[in-house]
Amino acid sequence: MATVTAPSVPRHGILARPVAPTGVWSWLTTVDAKRIGILYGSTAFVFFLVGGIEALLMRTQLIQPSSTLVGPGAFNALFTMHGTTMIFLVVMPLSAAFFNYIVPLQIGARDVAFPRLNAFSYWVFLAGAILMHLGFFLGTVPDMGWFAYANLTSPAFSPSRGVDFWVVGLQVLGVASMAAGLNFLVTIIQLRAPGMSLMRMPLFTWVTLVTSILIVLAFPVITVALIELMFDRLFGTNFFNAPASGNPILWQHLFWVFAHPEVYILILPAMGIVSEIVPVFSRKPLFGYPFMVYAVVSIAFLSFTVWAHHMFTTGLGPIATSFFTASTMLIAVPTGVKIFNWISTVHGGSLSLKPPALFALGFVAMFTIGGLSGVMHAAPPVDTQQQDTYFIVAHLHYVLFGGSIFGLFGGIYYWLPKVTGRLLHEGLGKLHFWLMFIGFNLTFGPQHFLGVDGMPRRVFTYSPEMGWGFWNLVSTIGAYVLGVATLVFIINAIKTLRSGDRAGDDPRDGRTLEWSTSSPPAHYNFATIPTVHSRDAFWVQKHPDFGAHDLPAGAGATALSAADIPTHGNPGDGHEHDHGAIHLPDPSYWPLAAGLGIFVAGSGILFFLPLLPVGLFVLVVSVYGWSLEPVNG
Repeated sequence: MATVTAPSVPRHGILARPVAPTGVWSWLTTVDAKRIGILYGSTAFVFFLVGGIEALLMRTQLIQPSSTLVGPGAFNALFTMHGTTMIFLVVMPLSAAFFNYIVPLQIGARDVAFPRLNAFSYWVFLAGAILMHLGFFLGTVPDMGWFAYANLTSPAFSPSRGVDFWVVGLQVLGVASMAAGLNFLVTIIQLRAPGMSLMRMPLFTWVTLVTSILIVLAFPVITVALIELMFDRLFGTNFFNAPASGNPILWQHLFWVFAHPEVYILILPAMGIVSEIVPVFSRKPLFGYPFMVYAVVSIAFLSFTVWAHHMFTTGLGPIATSFFTASTMLIAVPTGVKIFNWISTVHGGSLSLKPPALFALGFVAMFTIGGLSGVMHAAPPVDTQQQDTYFIVAHLHYVLFGGSIFGLFGGIYYWLPKVTGRLLHEGLGKLHFWLMFIGFNLTFGPQHFLGVDGMPRRVFTYSPEMGWGFWNLVSTIGAYVLGVATLVFIINAIKTLRSGDRAGDDPRDGRTLEWSTSSPPAHYNFATIPTVHSRDAFWVQKHPDFGAHDLPAGAGATALSAADIPTHGNPGDGHEHDHGAIHLPDPSYWPLAAGLGIFVAGSGILFFLPLLPVGLFVLVVSVYGWSLEPVNG
């Protein structure tokens, strides 16, 4: 163990930048990673409400046999957009919100490597989300399922434009994800504070690095598949058209080669969040840190070797089935390592059951259940029986809701005081957790029973003779409890922003560098770039007896915070003394313009083809414009 020390020669000075824009324009032109994180998080929460309403409509339709609340076409549209929204417009951008706000602080950086590219990624994300949802306003909602299997996406089975909205929107979202992934990959590799080696990085930064690698490697695969699907629909090619010698199974291979790494793109950030929360609230270092790192890397590598366990019923043959059975069972090993390490961290610690810790422990419990049912599906005979039943729906949600959403809410309760400077109400936070925990298990626990009883997924109704009414009633009641839990969180957030207790700079007695700055942090994050000597450095700085025998000589100096330098003035006004100035990029409207260009180009594909070159022209001009802006200042 060691500490964070200020360098012997100060590296900071006056923030060198003109007066920044204010109001709405300041948000439209911002290139500050923290503000972009807030934009990502706020947008994702709006879509979380949209996806939740879609889920409640589906559960209400299924509350009793032979219900007529929505018809089969509307139900297909609901589960298509619910799945797509939750995966691409909720969990991924919520993770991106934490990447933007927390990672530069954790690694001691003042910003990300490419601030304008970072802003561009948000505006492109927003463009893709709008393009995908335009069908709601035009009466042509995608209804082929979020998995978009051929031939359901062919003009014969989906003659409306809904599939086109889904395809174009998802392609645009892929551009945003690739931009963000490359940005954080370079940021973490290049901008770490002096002394922060890879094996001294916080676990959350590690999973951000690995997730970024997965994004860069996985998204080109789905991009290829989407381009082929778009060509099939718009230009009459036959990549997936069986009557014309196309191959519908090709779509499944391309989709799942992307989608199984995507599962870990969704779950790894939550694992990183839990790995930050559990040590702090257990008052112990993270147990087995190197093995946790190796487990994350192993999961990422193995995630590209297991895609066809989604395809055991397609007739792959015994050799392929045997390989994917073995690889699926193997990926459970590093996942189990992480679970046992979290449990070992809690064991013997001084556990404080505040809301962040409750959500983290809830994540461990629910994700363990989802993981166990996942191992069951590695066995082809079991998978064959459970394929396309509600057992799969239960498994998926125990992994991605019980896992990702629980972990992300834990991160919100843990880090929101750093973002707002105010503490969320603890009582309302605990009420939110228990309502969400109970509602989640009431919703998805019974779906295991429905699946074993043979209820197919993706059906909009069922007959009374099937005997599925009781568990569907319980599941729907649980969904409404989840809705109440979300309402409690919204009330808590509003109350906190209006009149919440002041958090102070370090309300969690945190271990990592983000807690050494003010709350909220200044625009430039750190007045002095800290020097890091080991893991848990900020704990050692505050508690000299914590691992003191590992401290190097001279350790223990206090890191300088953002409050150590003025927040006003410009170079040459007499304030900078003999220190160099902090240079950060100025706000820029070019990323917004580039995002608008992509939106216009996508609209051209969907509505009026001449708009396509117009949008591409705007994109090229915008990229050229931002390339001419000064790198700093």
